[in-house]
Amino acid sequence: MSSAFLEGAHVDFAPAIAVFGLPGIVFWGYFAAAAVLVVGLVKIFNDELPQARGIDKIMPFGRLCFATPLAVFGTEHFTDTSDIATMVPSWIPVHTFWVYLVGVALLAAALSIAVKVQSRLAATLLGVMFFSFVVLMDIPAALAEPNNRIAWTLALRELAFASGGFAFAGARMSAKHAGRAPVLVTVARYCIGVTAVFYGVEHFLHPTFATGVPLEKIMPEWIPGRLFWAYLAGAVLIASGACLVANKKTRQAATYLGLMILLLVLFEYLPMLLASPKDIVSLNYFFDTLFFSGAVLVLADACGERTSASD
Repeated sequence: MSSAFLEGAHVDFAPAIAVFGLPGIVFWGYFAAAAVLVVGLVKIFNDELPQARGIDKIMPFGRLCFATPLAVFGTEHFTDTSDIATMVPSWIPVHTFWVYLVGVALLAAALSIAVKVQSRLAATLLGVMFFSFVVLMDIPAALAEPNNRIAWTLALRELAFASGGFAFAGARMSAKHAGRAPVLVTVARYCIGVTAVFYGVEHFLHPTFATGVPLEKIMPEWIPGRLFWAYLAGAVLIASGACLVANKKTRQAATYLGLMILLLVLFEYLPMLLASPKDIVSLNYFFDTLFFSGAVLVLADACGERTSASD
């Protein structure tokens, strides 16, 4: 198959049919999220919750928060192919092929991690893929505009996503040697810690923007005490991130941080999504922040004591 054919081929996976009044690009995102959520919950309630005790009951849901957004982003590679292809560096040939390949990889990783089938391999490859995005696209974009806070926020976001994959994979490798965490978990801890500190500082510098992952969306005016919540979220991000970097109370810090981000998803981003359910931007903000929460909770789980490896 020639590269010219691959570049020119375009399959419209977001058909004009509007299911429940939703555009195809949004509908398939919801559909994929619901599918992964259901199979993941079946796995958790049947196989994991009965064996978990205390705070460990939270950890499987962190994995689901990590896996579900992958399915949403995977579908977008088929429903918004042309726009995503423009993000591929110009020196890489056959843009459309890579967009489809990444879409397949995201969908496969979502299902694999949700049901814990070949999940260590899937998480490792996922981490490598997101890290390659950071190196090939995000860092060059940030260096091109060093004063652009959004560019650095995006680069660190992708790094946190990669770290979630590494933490999940590292936790499923051989048992800790001499009481030390696997290298992948240590790398993930540093990367997520640095990201959290940066995001926390951003909350104090730009408190009117939506909390969690501080991008361009303004926090809704209907939220009472907006500045207070922004500063509180910033303080938690900085304190938790500092603990992760310093390797102090890492599991507690990651757990509290992950749960705080999850609460922001439920009480800030979910109402915004419900107010504009057809808006792909609102959909992406919701699942981006959920993904960040999942990555942090996956790290929290990886920081717990383990005595044996499991897939």
